[in-house]
Amino acid sequence: MTRMTARQLAVLLLFAMEENPASPEEAAELFFSEEHYASLQGEDKIFEEFPDEEQMAYIRRVTDTAIAHQEEIDAIIEKHAQGWRKDRLARTTLAILRCALCEICYLDDISAATAVNEAVEQGKRYDSPKAAAFINGVLGSYLRDYA
Repeated sequence: MTRMTARQLAVLLLFAMEENPASPEEAAELFFSEEHYASLQGEDKIFEEFPDEEQMAYIRRVTDTAIAHQEEIDAIIEKHAQGWRKDRLARTTLAILRCALCEICYLDDISAATAVNEAVEQGKRYDSPKAAAFINGVLGSYLRDYA
């Protein structure tokens, strides 16, 4: 499994946590339970392979960090999503932005360019080209101000 796939799983876990709030540990335990994960295999090919220990560590690091800093991350989103309130954003877009901003702001081993590129690609895959452009705009605005 690639880092890109692990990042997609982190986004999907953040998405699930937005719908059903739980601690990151509880959410990950449910999401990655054998039964639940197997039930998703027909939905998307990323579920064909279970994350190994290294990938799970990355997924947990991203989700734990994103949740721990959610208020700060959401404030960044609110500031740079010109004309949009966070509560009006699609949950998919919100999860993608939270993951990317977590990587940009709090994870030193991920380049900002990689985080932005992956977020835009996920926007295209899980939402729409319009959402991908919006994601790119929010992240680009943040980077122009703070990078």
